[in-house]
Amino acid sequence: MEKRLSDRPCLREPIPEIADAVRYLDAAVSAHLIGRFDLAEALICLADIPTVREWTESLWGANSPYTQYRVVANAPPHLPKDQRVPNRMPTAAQKHFLHQRDGYHCRFCGVPVIRGEVRDRLRKFYPDALPWGKTNPEQHSAFQALWLQYDHLLPHARGGNNDLENVVITCAPCNFGRGSYTLEEVGLADPRLREPVRSTWDGLERFC
Repeated sequence: MEKRLSDRPCLREPIPEIADAVRYLDAAVSAHLIGRFDLAEALICLADIPTVREWTESLWGANSPYTQYRVVANAPPHLPKDQRVPNRMPTAAQKHFLHQRDGYHCRFCGVPVIRGEVRDRLRKFYPDALPWGKTNPEQHSAFQALWLQYDHLLPHARGGNNDLENVVITCAPCNFGRGSYTLEEVGLADPRLREPVRSTWDGLERFC
């Protein structure tokens, strides 16, 4: 039976090349930890896959065919900035809890994710292999796609707060693709109704 729009677990299913990029990055960190810095650099370069960038840009672009917004009656209004919850980001303690609860996988599409802090530390060692410029084309495609976000299910702009039941870990494409729309407005199922993905993926935290 074909799923209704409201039953979608994510905006777009991950492509196989994302799993390839994940394997390269995991192997790169393992190589670094045993002193194989040349191999680590080569593997980080291999993870910068053009089709992964295309997948990401298909979701967070202004004209994305995967983010179909619809009008929902009595939806929470967009609030002026001075009426929103002052602290938009979770505290360090809340982030730690979210890492433990959700693991290092997007709660929507399930792809492995990596904290920006881990990316920045890797970049200090491998600046040529891991570009991170000011524009999207100047950034490493895998680290874009796998960039860990703290996503408000009721968006911050619509009155959402940092209560742990309102925040889930997601990848950047799922987070930015949905923007400030509610789950119902983009036809997404509530990720809290299914278990987080569990695997051996550590978000490359062992690098730190």
